[in-house]
Amino acid sequence: MKIAVLKETAAGERRVSATPETVKKFIALGAEVAVESGAGEAASFADDGYAAAGATVGSRADVLANADIVLGVAGPDVGSLSGIKSGAWLAAGLNPFGERERVDAYASLGIEALAMEFMPRITRAQSMDILSSQSNLAGYKAVLDAAGEYGRAFPMMMTAAGTISAAKAFVMGVGVAGLQAIATARRLGAQVSATDVRSATKEQIQSLGAKPIFVENVAGIEGEGSGGYATEMSDEYKAAQAELVSSHIAKQDIVITTALIPGRPAPRLISDAQIASMRPGSVIVDLAVESGGNVEGAVAGEVVTIHGVKIVGHKNVASRLASDASALFARNLYNFLSAFWDKEAGKPVLDEEIGDAIRLTQGGKIVNERLLT
Repeated sequence: MKIAVLKETAAGERRVSATPETVKKFIALGAEVAVESGAGEAASFADDGYAAAGATVGSRADVLANADIVLGVAGPDVGSLSGIKSGAWLAAGLNPFGERERVDAYASLGIEALAMEFMPRITRAQSMDILSSQSNLAGYKAVLDAAGEYGRAFPMMMTAAGTISAAKAFVMGVGVAGLQAIATARRLGAQVSATDVRSATKEQIQSLGAKPIFVENVAGIEGEGSGGYATEMSDEYKAAQAELVSSHIAKQDIVITTALIPGRPAPRLISDAQIASMRPGSVIVDLAVESGGNVEGAVAGEVVTIHGVKIVGHKNVASRLASDASALFARNLYNFLSAFWDKEAGKPVLDEEIGDAIRLTQGGKIVNERLLT
């Protein structure tokens, strides 16, 4: 069983899908591991480290030759997979809704594409969930990005020259990224509040020492869909939420938005009028900017200033913490493959619950229900 680790080619992608730590573990399972030269360089993992862990290091062609499983962070271009054998697995973050043509091309190539972001949110799959591990770091980095752009201090400071008030930070969307953003902003000394469409998150917000901001007395506001993801809300709720947020946001110094709905454009949370109500020098970080953005006027890959407010739209935020992000991503992949490793067969054998959820292509066809509907 040969496992190939590819060097990422997408612009700005600094992560890698295996580390010397996980290479060693794969070899302990009985696998052979081949790593493309330079794959871990941007994440501070040198080729020598992979070689010392027992991997062979070589060109992409050498790495792909006779590989049974190919690992990546983002889905590789089909043109770069020449020589991959029919039936090989490709396990990576494949962005199935945004890169549908590429998924079709994987099917034509005869490989079995496994979208790690389709991992079901069930207890036994938590350690395999790339969305959670990467969102955790993105939520942390979002606060640091906000602090870097904010021209004032976060904590209250009492000095001989007078007192500096604590920054007020508001987190919109309390998933994994939002919870980490709350915790990080609190650690930096900000006064933190947060909101979410899922009423069940109120206790989580309070447990981190932040103030929950929720619409009350509006019927049907429970926004939790299948698998713990947020769903679209009623028009009545949206109107009530907009009114509440408008009054709250005008008093905030830092706003971090994290709201995503799988397979759909990110919901618009902050309008131009709401930005205009904030004081000059305030900062908004839009973590959903690559999916259409939560903030009106946010630009993917740029920091723009609107009405004196900085709108931070960095892309691929987890990749900006490449070493830690790679370590967690690599462990997700190892935890996934090792959980299904059949010692007698010398390879992983997927079950229906997880296999059917993440498998996009098989036998030259698209087989995932989420892509067929």
